[in-house]
Amino acid sequence: MGKFFDSIPPEMLAWIQKQQCFWVATAPLKATGHVNVSPKGAPDCFRIIDNSTVWYEDLSGSGCETIAHIRENGRVTIMFMAFEGAPRILRLFGTGTVHEFDTPEYNALIPAESRNPGSRAVIMINIYKVGTSCGYAVPYYEFLGHRELLHSMATRKENFDCAAPAPTYHHDKGLKIYWEGHNAKSLDGLPALLNAGKSSVAFNSSDNWRARTVDAKSVKNLSLKKEQGSVETRKREEWKLVGAFSAGVLVTAVCMKYIGSRA
Repeated sequence: MGKFFDSIPPEMLAWIQKQQCFWVATAPLKATGHVNVSPKGAPDCFRIIDNSTVWYEDLSGSGCETIAHIRENGRVTIMFMAFEGAPRILRLFGTGTVHEFDTPEYNALIPAESRNPGSRAVIMINIYKVGTSCGYAVPYYEFLGHRELLHSMATRKENFDCAAPAPTYHHDKGLKIYWEGHNAKSLDGLPALLNAGKSSVAFNSSDNWRARTVDAKSVKNLSLKKEQGSVETRKREEWKLVGAFSAGVLVTAVCMKYIGSRA
C-alpha cells in the first residue's frame, strides 16, 4: 500500500543519498503542452537541506524543459526507485525555484571547487508531500558506474569559453553560446535559461568528476568480466548437479545390489 507524508521521513534520508539516479517530472500549464520526464544520474548532484527542502545541480543538456516549466508554474516531482535490496519507489512532490549559473544564490550553493562541468542552474525544491509505494515491478539492476560523456563534452565547451578574450569569455564553440542556442526556450516556447549565456564570468569547475565516472571501454570490460564470471559460475553449478546426480545413481546401484544379495 502507498503511504503519504508531509515531509521526507527521517529513515528515508540515508537511502535517498545512496541512490545513483533519479527522475524529474514537470509540465506546462497549457493543456496541449509537452509533459517532461528527465533522468538525472550525475554523482553528488542531489542535496538535502532538511526534510522539506532539497536541491540538485542541473547540468547542461540538449533541452531545458524542467527549467522552463518551473519558471512558469513551479510544479515538480522527483522520483527515486530501488534497483537493489528491498523494493521501493519514493516521490517528492514540491514547488521549484530556478537559480541560474552566476546568480548569488547559485554561487552560494555551488562554489567553484565543487561545481560540475556544464552546471547551468540550481533547482531548489520545497516539498509539500512525499509518497512511497511498493516498487514490486521495478527490476533488479546492477550499478556499473557513471558515464563521463556529459562531463567531457561540457569541459571541452567550457575550455573554449575560457580561452576567449576577456571580459566576455564567449566563444562560438563554447558552452554559453550553446545555452543561448539550445537552452533558451522549451519545446512549447516557454522561456528557460535567461541570463546564464550572457554571463561574463569565466568558467571554473572541479576536476573531481573524473574519479567518480568511468569511460565506456571500462564499463564494457567490467561487463565482460562479470559475464565471464557468470558463465564460470553456471559451469560450476552444472558440474555440481552432474556430481550430485552421479552420486545418486551410484548410491542407488549399491542399494539395489545390496537388496538383491539379501533376497
